[in-house]
Amino acid sequence: MNFRNFSLVSALIYICATSASSQQGMFNAWEHRVKVTSSKQPAWAVPVITPSSGLVQLVRFDAARQYTPTHTTTWNIDGGRGFNFIPWYKTEIDFNLPPFILHNSSTVVDGPGDFSVLAKYRVLAGNEQHGAYSLSLGLAGTAPTGSYKNGAAAGTISPTIFVGKGYRMFDVQTAVNELLPTGRTKTIGRPIAWNTALQMKVKRIFWPEVEFNSTFLRGGASNGKIQTFVSPGFEVSKIKLTSNETSRLAVVMGVGEQIAVTHYHAYNHALYFTSRLVF
Repeated sequence: MNFRNFSLVSALIYICATSASSQQGMFNAWEHRVKVTSSKQPAWAVPVITPSSGLVQLVRFDAARQYTPTHTTTWNIDGGRGFNFIPWYKTEIDFNLPPFILHNSSTVVDGPGDFSVLAKYRVLAGNEQHGAYSLSLGLAGTAPTGSYKNGAAAGTISPTIFVGKGYRMFDVQTAVNELLPTGRTKTIGRPIAWNTALQMKVKRIFWPEVEFNSTFLRGGASNGKIQTFVSPGFEVSKIKLTSNETSRLAVVMGVGEQIAVTHYHAYNHALYFTSRLVF
């Protein structure tokens, strides 16, 4: 090998080594931000249905089996979940994949729902040693990617407030948002969703809970109606995947059952399954 070729090979090795070192530094910095951000809020389990009042970094897959008043079943695969990241301190960005809707009816066509994103900022928080509370603000948006009426008729934005408070082994987390369509307002309306979860921590990783999932319909064909479900559930959170105490890698599994308690309801009950990979 002549000197020129040797210099070229050396330069390529140096560039590759520098690039690998930069990437490793970026991942280490990201992991540090996630650990610092998470350490300043309560370590509550993310409820089965109600969103967390704090910030989370995980991959999530859900599935729900809904039983309707017309005695048909509908499967919601993925539940509009996806990838949740903490890219900056006190900030969470979610990219939620379109759910796939399976109808047990020949009159309705199966297909994907809407793609959605969420930007969330944690305003206040204290871990279990400093008050056990959290307050976050979020702004979600959907794109009308659904097919065959499996999604909304237009895009939407949803400002949301998330609040949580704990006391010893108990905590309550609640989230309120209003759906604001970018079009077809007379059809979609402006419903308000209010979800609340009451949780209890048992033996480190067991989290029995009961949730209240309500939708207040404003505008549209069902204007003025209220739909509420009482939803008992149970989660195992978190199961560590490594023996390294500093590692965040863990899995979470849970199940819940929505039970309609109001006269108006789109479905009588729904069985929920949830799984998450925390990293």
